[in-house]
Amino acid sequence: MKFGFLRDRFRDLDLGPALRRFFINTLFDSTFMLLGIVIGSAFSENPDIRVILATMVTSSLALGISTGVSVYEAESLERDKKIIELEKALFRKLDETTISRSGRTATLVISLFNFLTPLTSCTVTAFPFLIAWSGLLEVKFAAWLSIASDLAILFLAGTYLGRLGKRNPWVKGMRMLAFGILAFVIGYWIESLI
Repeated sequence: MKFGFLRDRFRDLDLGPALRRFFINTLFDSTFMLLGIVIGSAFSENPDIRVILATMVTSSLALGISTGVSVYEAESLERDKKIIELEKALFRKLDETTISRSGRTATLVISLFNFLTPLTSCTVTAFPFLIAWSGLLEVKFAAWLSIASDLAILFLAGTYLGRLGKRNPWVKGMRMLAFGILAFVIGYWIESLI
């Protein structure tokens, strides 16, 4: 019942398109960033789990703040423009109306989701390293598990996009997976040169 209420409320706030667009974009950005961190730090000669985890968390937090603020500013601008156009059409101000309050709420929700997206990706990517920190896994094996989870995120996000766009989800998922593998190969090659 609560989920139905939330779904209806999200629909009322017109969150769907903007939330999907920004979420997917931030998910890809954060996953590729984390993939690069794993490659650059975990495959070095003497990997340090604390450095790997600290780099993941601080980078994800910075990206979360960056995307959260930028999405807030972009959505505020777009929603303000819509309200101004509506005010011109209605010949009245819409300050403190349901329309303006809904616009502010929608902007905050979308920004919050974008702030949390890199932290969610970080949690998934960092999990094998947390197990390695406890001594149950070797760092290199944790790195491979982490890379596999990042590639799985990219594949699942691709299949989600395929379903949304009424395209073949497997093709879209495989395409995103291919980009992830390409990023891994290039990153691994660069790391091996240094």
